[in-house]
Amino acid sequence: MPIRKLLERNALYIAIFITVLIAFLSLVSLRSIHVIKVSHSDKYGHFIAYFVLSLSWFFFYSNYKKKIKKYIISIFIISYGIILEVLQGLLTTYRQADVYDFLANSVGVILAAILFEKLNRFF
Repeated sequence: MPIRKLLERNALYIAIFITVLIAFLSLVSLRSIHVIKVSHSDKYGHFIAYFVLSLSWFFFYSNYKKKIKKYIISIFIISYGIILEVLQGLLTTYRQADVYDFLANSVGVILAAILFEKLNRFF
């Protein structure tokens, strides 16, 4: 139970940290980092990042007395993903906007919303 209380008290900070981290990783050059090439591995990364991002914001807002609908949070997070994709194309020379990244982001958000709804019924 202490871990749950710790997460509840720091949910906003965790969600903000993940949001900023995703923006940073989306706009910084990662060329100096050597990674193992896996087909479409960046799409898995996008999916996981936005899945975790969505869960963090859903968890934060689920603790409010005034509930905010998950679809509104989802729309904001998907919009955030679109904005970052556009910024990659406009502000960087080492990244490009990719519609498949946007789709992976969106699938991560949608599946997080579904999973959160299912888990929320149990807890």
